[in-house]
Amino acid sequence: MHKELKKLDGKKIALLGLGLENKSLLSFLDKQDINVEITICDKRNKRRLNLPKLNKIKVKYQLGTSFNKSLDKFDLILRSPGWPLFCLGVEEAIKSKKTKVSSPLNIFFALCPSKNIIGVTGTKGKGTTSSLIYQMIKDSGKKAFLGGNIGIAPISFLEEIKPEDYIVLELSSFQLEDLQYSPHISVITNFYKEHLVPADPHNPNFHYSLETYWQAKLKIGKEQKKDDYLIANKKLKEKIEKEELKNNVMYFSTSNLESKLTGDFNRENIAATIEVVKILKISPKIYKETIANFSNLEHRLELVTKLDGVRYFNNSFSTTPESTILDLKSFSEPIILIAGGADKGADFIELAEEIKKRVRFLVLLEGGGTNRIIQELTTIDFPKDKYKTTNKMSRAVKLAHAKSHPKDVVLLSTACASFGLFKNYKERGRLFKEHVKKIT
Repeated sequence: MHKELKKLDGKKIALLGLGLENKSLLSFLDKQDINVEITICDKRNKRRLNLPKLNKIKVKYQLGTSFNKSLDKFDLILRSPGWPLFCLGVEEAIKSKKTKVSSPLNIFFALCPSKNIIGVTGTKGKGTTSSLIYQMIKDSGKKAFLGGNIGIAPISFLEEIKPEDYIVLELSSFQLEDLQYSPHISVITNFYKEHLVPADPHNPNFHYSLETYWQAKLKIGKEQKKDDYLIANKKLKEKIEKEELKNNVMYFSTSNLESKLTGDFNRENIAATIEVVKILKISPKIYKETIANFSNLEHRLELVTKLDGVRYFNNSFSTTPESTILDLKSFSEPIILIAGGADKGADFIELAEEIKKRVRFLVLLEGGGTNRIIQELTTIDFPKDKYKTTNKMSRAVKLAHAKSHPKDVVLLSTACASFGLFKNYKERGRLFKEHVKKIT
């Protein structure tokens, strides 16, 4: 048995939030010859948990309103990224000094037989960048795995990894904030104001300040040694130079290589991947071909269709004003923008100015963020007849279609969270695509 697994033997463990990572961990532990007492601590009732099939481990439950009570009775709490370290129960358990708080990701790093781990973080672009790096490695003939915040729990493929394999992980700030390890190669794509209020009722984690958010992102390089690499956006050079790091720090700006990726910001993502594959000694011929053939991921400035000379783009993943500004700057054509939604504590002043410059008509989805966008648009005298508000995606798409002319772009790029009208950004993007296709 691996020494890290031995440390769990005989322990009373709480799984705080039965999300994707803790479900995969539960399945993994069920296959091990290990004696653990596991309690699932979750707000939901047992029927909604969708527990994986278990053969050895018998689980206990602490559900509903008492899910986070008396957590200091456990030896170890394994936290889902959606639950804050400072939430009631966790904070008390930490203060008791009897209970250790960790995560499935820490267990993955401890058990992973390969040190060829590449981690990618950033406010935006981390999904595209990690997917492109993964594809480049595969195209070079090496075996690679892709996981993390992209929707695949790393624990789920842990037993398949060999020492020579490569692992590419997309890592959110909530996964990083209590991570005790750093990847061999780390990437920070960019850094904008986000996650400063608890916008998602299902994953209420947030950061108290922009500085704590930055420090969580920086954890991706904090544990690196002198033979490790941190590859960061050149725009972050001043911030990074203030930090005490022991690694090799490299910076990227933009790439002019031929690519199918829409959006000027993707030139930065491509430049980041090139720095990674140079370290891995992947030949320019291979990575240039991969870049040329790689398309936008779903919900990330994804071209849905072209109808009557109008192109429809879905960037439901855009949940910050900064990313929507970058989207707007990516097109020279007139834009019909669908934006708005739940408030994440962002500043909409610059977005309002960019909308006034570049958007011919604006459709707003109802929410707290929308109210603040309207306030900023009113301040700069944006005409009231150039925007409408709705609470349905079907109506938003019909409005956008009705206002469009040949050679226009209809763009879903909301600058806000999806919660309230939609379950998540994926549902919002899926509904946009469905209603666009109904027009055709």
